[in-house]
Amino acid sequence: MLKNIQKNIFAKWLSAYNIQYPRSIVYMLQASEYKLEGYFKWLKNIKSFKKVEVRKKFVPTKKALLLLVVAWVFVVTIIALAVFFLDSGQYVLMALVVVLLPFVLACGIAVPVFLIKVLIQKPIEYWVISSAKSKLRKHKAFKIAVAGSYGKTTMREILKMVLMEGKKVAAPPENHNTMLGMSSFIKSLKGNEEVLIFEFGEYYKGDIKEMCEFVQPDLGVITGVNEAHLEKFKSLEITASTIFELSDYLGNKPVYVNGENTLTKGHSFKNHLVYSRNGINEWKVEKPRSDLTGTYFSLVKDNNKFKLTSKLLGLHQVGPLFASIHIALLLGIPMEKIQKGVSNTKPFVHRLEPRTDPSGVTIIDDSYNGNPDGARAVIEFLVSLKGHRRFYVTPGLVEMGHRTVEVHREIGRQLASSGIEKVVLIKNSVTGYIEQGLKEGSYKGEILWFETGLKAFAALPHLTVKGDVVLLQNDWPDQYY
Repeated sequence: MLKNIQKNIFAKWLSAYNIQYPRSIVYMLQASEYKLEGYFKWLKNIKSFKKVEVRKKFVPTKKALLLLVVAWVFVVTIIALAVFFLDSGQYVLMALVVVLLPFVLACGIAVPVFLIKVLIQKPIEYWVISSAKSKLRKHKAFKIAVAGSYGKTTMREILKMVLMEGKKVAAPPENHNTMLGMSSFIKSLKGNEEVLIFEFGEYYKGDIKEMCEFVQPDLGVITGVNEAHLEKFKSLEITASTIFELSDYLGNKPVYVNGENTLTKGHSFKNHLVYSRNGINEWKVEKPRSDLTGTYFSLVKDNNKFKLTSKLLGLHQVGPLFASIHIALLLGIPMEKIQKGVSNTKPFVHRLEPRTDPSGVTIIDDSYNGNPDGARAVIEFLVSLKGHRRFYVTPGLVEMGHRTVEVHREIGRQLASSGIEKVVLIKNSVTGYIEQGLKEGSYKGEILWFETGLKAFAALPHLTVKGDVVLLQNDWPDQYY
């Protein structure tokens, strides 16, 4: 055991002596979003520096190029020092410099990153955020905030599509859910918007409270609490209390809470509007169904019945759709316009996004779904697709903290009872636990293993035939092992 550890450490150290090492180090910083905690954790866990850029590639931004130049200055300086010691006959010092070169570069490059952040980035960010805050205070729009461990972007986009049929609506693009990202969005506002929708990203306790004080929302939506980012939060209780900082801030203002999530139900209060695929209060959902073409259901209140259709996939979408409908009604939008808005909702990029390839195989891209509730929902959706051979492709989930083993075993057990014919696993530190769960559940289908996601994707055309459905669940960033 000890010999294997020593051998692995030596191989890792030796792999750093390649011409791409400075670029690899800078890429690791870039992929870690220049957060030193994540960067050093990656350094600790990486097995080889020979092939670091696997899923993504180095992006030559000004910051990255500057750091690459600094990295090469480090290398040249260290080599010059080694040559000096060699010429001076100080062979021990020369050998020490050569041996320590990878370590010195990997740690030394963190110094300019830290200085750039403290001396340049932070002051600029403070000015940008302060300017945006001042502009937002003058804006008269109704402000909606969405918080949760998962489902935030989907809820934000559903709300946007439904509300824009009756209001002038704006929301940040993509995953702009930080103070800086929201500030960039606020800068682009024209001032005539009637509704603004913000997605709050949380990583540490107090994040949501800070964003609430920045945005000052009039209404909140809490999509759910689970193990996503548990590695940072350490406990689900801290995660829940952080997300419910939105509820604490809003007080008696409207707060919509996902009633299908166990942890949110445990924190909800009487004044919360608890939504689910069954409806809210006196509004009831009837005959919901979902297939590869979309989701269909009716809303019933008293003697009124309204049919709704959406191109979103999965019955788990009914709850968010209905919450958006209820909010639209609260804002005075007529039902006929709401129905049109719901009909315009469609799968978002990398979130249960279907396409049919030329061979007739349906590929469902769910690569941005990296949480346990999302995994359960898509397995449930696959189960409902009868008459198809189904493939579930996954590298597992990241940042599950101390719940990593149980979360993945539970996914395996759910897959085992689902009847899904093929489970494709990508080799890494967590998929072995999915296999354990599959075995515990006496899985009757076939388990296929691949070294990397790229190899799995390359093999799938040779494994599938017309009519098959392939679900690509989650992505596995390079910094995880």
